[in-house]
Amino acid sequence: MKKISRKEFLKTSSLVAAVAAFNPPNLFGKLSIVTDSIDEWMLNRLVKANDQSAERFLQSISAPQRWQYYRNLSEAFSVFTAAFSHPKSVYYESNDVLKASDTIIDQLLGLQYPNGTLDSGGNRKSPPDTAFLLEALYPSALILRKNETKETASVKAKLDKFLLAAGEGIRTGGVHTPNHRWEISSVLAKLYHLYGDKKYVTRIDEWLAEGIYQNSDGNYPERSRNYAVVENEAFMVIGEILNRPEFFDIVSKNLTSTYYYMEPDGELVSLDSRRQDQFRPILSWKTYLPYRYMAIHENSDFFASIAREIESFDGFDRNILSRSLPHFMGSEILQKEMPKGQTLPTTFTKHFKDSDLVRIKRGNITVSIFGGNDLPLTVASGRSCNPTFFTFRKGSAILEYARLSTSFFNTGYVRSEGLKKEGNTYTLHEKKEAYYYHPMPEKKRNKKGDYKLSPSLDGRFWSKMDFESRPKTTLELESKIIIEEVDNSFRMNIEVNGAENVEVTLDLCFKDGGTFEDVLQGQNEKDFFLEGGMAKYIVGGDTIEVGPGKYEHERIRGLDGEVYSTHFGSIKGEGQHLYITGIVPFKHSITIK
Repeated sequence: MKKISRKEFLKTSSLVAAVAAFNPPNLFGKLSIVTDSIDEWMLNRLVKANDQSAERFLQSISAPQRWQYYRNLSEAFSVFTAAFSHPKSVYYESNDVLKASDTIIDQLLGLQYPNGTLDSGGNRKSPPDTAFLLEALYPSALILRKNETKETASVKAKLDKFLLAAGEGIRTGGVHTPNHRWEISSVLAKLYHLYGDKKYVTRIDEWLAEGIYQNSDGNYPERSRNYAVVENEAFMVIGEILNRPEFFDIVSKNLTSTYYYMEPDGELVSLDSRRQDQFRPILSWKTYLPYRYMAIHENSDFFASIAREIESFDGFDRNILSRSLPHFMGSEILQKEMPKGQTLPTTFTKHFKDSDLVRIKRGNITVSIFGGNDLPLTVASGRSCNPTFFTFRKGSAILEYARLSTSFFNTGYVRSEGLKKEGNTYTLHEKKEAYYYHPMPEKKRNKKGDYKLSPSLDGRFWSKMDFESRPKTTLELESKIIIEEVDNSFRMNIEVNGAENVEVTLDLCFKDGGTFEDVLQGQNEKDFFLEGGMAKYIVGGDTIEVGPGKYEHERIRGLDGEVYSTHFGSIKGEGQHLYITGIVPFKHSITIK
């Protein structure tokens, strides 16, 4: 899609009348909106992008549904509904689009169980996954209610049938995760808005009575940027439809924090997440609609500037413009012009104390320091277990992570027991123990040798040994990392003491796209060692320097530890790896700049 500027668009646009025809009334009580003008420039882009999506969906409408994940169907339905109803769309009142909408709603009805729910992946008869389908179907219902053409009557009736049945499954059903509670509550609020039945509000209040957890950092229980989008959108809906303004304060707190997680390329730091995105950061375009909505609702220059920055990121057209017209047509607020904005901070240090995460920005340099894993280590959804303790970006040159690992009884990566900040110095610390077990005391012996199947006291393995009843010999390993900011560079002092001759490995993983200088090639193409002096990682005109090095061993396999290797797994990151290695007692300092 060819991009034009707002200034160019305003010279030629005549969209205002068309948009006004689909400007829904404010049904949700008094709002703190200051701006009144329609954002014609954005809506013009949305209509064009929606037409392209409609064309793509029309081409695939007859393709078989090969997997049990149906959000593509609800999204296609919403795209078709917007295209059919918007006068500026090339598909306005198109019979092909209307037939496609009818086909999709028939498919959804066919997939719906008698209790109103649908499957999703491995989730059978899933209330929360059914609720996620209504994220796209709700604005479709609002749009169709304003479309009075006789041709849409059948589709409207089928959509109502689906929504009412789904509403029962969602209202009476359960959830899996924290964010599902609020997703379900927001969808029930939407159904209340559509059908006026107070039973939806009764169920909402049952969920809300549990209380909404938000820590001092502004994070929700999962500490996930991905699921925060779900929660923020849910709280905005509840706040608006049920006229509960206190929910907007919750959203504002989270969105304010989220800005400081944002990298210059739009990636959101996820080191502290307790969900799958802790190893797979999301891009900030997912947060666009909440930022835009709150910028207008709260008349916030700060949120408006963040939203406009997101508009400039790669993927915005493909991932937001292509699917958002229905949401704009269904929302008076989203259609408004945002406030003028402000200059966003380019220098800051933010310590998120409850998450043990520090974010630093100095112009084109950004840094993350993290020590907030959930301990003891458990590799599971809902637990923070990312061993990355440091990241560094300098323009297009990116150190994706620094991780420290030892060969101490194959326990793998060092995971700090918190983060201590003193001025511009940050301290991470871990103490590990491993044990040798002695014969069972006489009073606890079993002649048949049938002892309790139990985990070892260090959690590394299980056996029928009743470990907790045995005397033991303890070995210890203590690791300390002190990171100090010095003139836009970062000095890292690492000490590992305790059990002697343990191998220590510092793994520095750089994002692909650059080249190393002054390093030693390892056995694998993307593995390198730094023996001494400073290494350079060069990407275009940007260079990261690291050193001095240390090269005392070549043990770089199995750095993850037994918790992963037992199942033949690894969390080694993609990219080019630079290793600094030594032996306990280990003491070494490097500078990253």
